[in-house]
Amino acid sequence: MAHKSLAGTQKKARKEGRLIVFIDEAAFYLVPGLVKTYAPQGARPMLKSAHSYDHLSVMSGITMSGKLYTLVESRTLKSTDSVLFLKHLRRQTGGKLLVIWDGCPIHRKEVTTYMADGGAKHIHLEALPAYAPDLNPDEGVWQHLKNVELRNVSCRDLPHLRDELSLAIMRLRSKPHLIKSFFAGAGLPLKKLTSRCLKV
Repeated sequence: MAHKSLAGTQKKARKEGRLIVFIDEAAFYLVPGLVKTYAPQGARPMLKSAHSYDHLSVMSGITMSGKLYTLVESRTLKSTDSVLFLKHLRRQTGGKLLVIWDGCPIHRKEVTTYMADGGAKHIHLEALPAYAPDLNPDEGVWQHLKNVELRNVSCRDLPHLRDELSLAIMRLRSKPHLIKSFFAGAGLPLKKLTSRCLKV
């Protein structure tokens, strides 16, 4: 049912010439993401890290052409950040958008006001089914950044983490083929989603 609902939404986007952007949020903590690695026999690798709940909050959006857009803050994201990100996407893409995201509270409040004040002329919002968050291909961004690009990376403080995250995002942006693969990972067939009518 969820796939059928998304298919109808995407068909409408193609008809209206909208760029489809999947959006999601995640947190990156100072404590490193541990991944198995090689070490000399008998020498267990040790990582030193700050025991802190300080983190970076990240919002990202991906397109089926492999583009990646991000917003990074050193605090918990708010509804105003969702509005800022929508405006950023609008400026960067220059066309009409179909934004698909989850039902997170930060996607309401000020977002509703922004849409009522003119945002709806250029942006159409669709929520993913509450029971199927795995349908969002943007989850692949977090999996790759945390488990590949930043695996076993221990940072001194938030500025250091921000620097490492920025480099990791740049590396991922240089691999649009990898970003495209996240759609397959979410069970969304890329070929059926794309069309000459769709700006990507």
